Amino acid sequence: MDDTTLSAGVEAAEAPQTAGDRNRIEDGGQETDGAPTVEDASPQMRQAAPLTGHLRQLEAEAIYVLREVAAQFERPCLLFSGGKDSIVCAHLARKAFTPGRIPFPLLHIDTGHNFPETLAFRDQLVRKLGVRLLVRSVQDSIDAGRVQEEPGADPSRNRLQTVTLLDAVAELRIDAAIGGARRDEEKARAKERFFSHRDGFGQWDPKNQRPELWNLFNGRKLNNEHFRVFPISNWTELDIWQYIGEQAIELPSLYFAHEREVVERDGILLAIGDYVEPRPGETVSRERVRFRTIGDMTCTGAFHSSASDLAAIIEEVATARVTERGDRADDRRSEAAMEDRKRLGYF
Repeated sequence: MDDTTLSAGVEAAEAPQTAGDRNRIEDGGQETDGAPTVEDASPQMRQAAPLTGHLRQLEAEAIYVLREVAAQFERPCLLFSGGKDSIVCAHLARKAFTPGRIPFPLLHIDTGHNFPETLAFRDQLVRKLGVRLLVRSVQDSIDAGRVQEEPGADPSRNRLQTVTLLDAVAELRIDAAIGGARRDEEKARAKERFFSHRDGFGQWDPKNQRPELWNLFNGRKLNNEHFRVFPISNWTELDIWQYIGEQAIELPSLYFAHEREVVERDGILLAIGDYVEPRPGETVSRERVRFRTIGDMTCTGAFHSSASDLAAIIEEVATARVTERGDRADDRRSEAAMEDRKRLGYF
């Protein structure tokens, strides 16, 4: 497919929906349909530069996985957090199914502790892609007595997302949840297959996964089971940033260097905001920082940086000696924090 065909296909995919399809509230959760126009889509989203080298191979692999999901499953969804990896997955899904629409909704598990910039970008992207957005709230799970808020100051809701996610999987009868996890992020995620089986309780057993020889994916399951699918498993953080640069993909401003009030806590720079306030004895300072990964404000650390454009970020990532999740407080709770959460059904 040449660039002319791709551009035309993307514009065709952005035909507006009817008014009745928009802004629906369903079963206590938010469901919205974007209604984009060609004018609403930015030039960056409509124009895609030709890929070179290994990025072309990685893109082809991811698109193949996404099309396998559409072929094998009846009710898939794309887990969307507003972070760079889920944004790249949404971009890949758009390319995989153009000139048609993305054939599955985006599902956001909202902790209620998000950065405002993340939510604003999420809503903007949904309008541009013209996809359904399903939102399920951790606060609703707390109110229903399904989970309990952590005690103490600045409680993290990261672990609580698991129950909300599994409830959403059961409610929406999701049989495949596509995620943006990558094997290079964390040692537990390095054990994941492209098609990662979950049992009837949503749990993950890393020792009971299916072989994927020659990229043949076995999506067979029982009625109460589902799969997590990771199309960008083989990508690295540097691959993601190079792909974002070549495809001119828009991102939340949090990823670029900016001035922000922060407080240092347990060796992590936390952004001051509605959910993070300074404790007695802590000093708030205004620093020039950016974020390498985006999660809850209560557990996502910033780091000092002057990288304000993609070229500078790519150079910074290429020379970094600390993993992108090195400033995540939730991953520091134990050596096996991520694996423990994943075994219970976490992303």
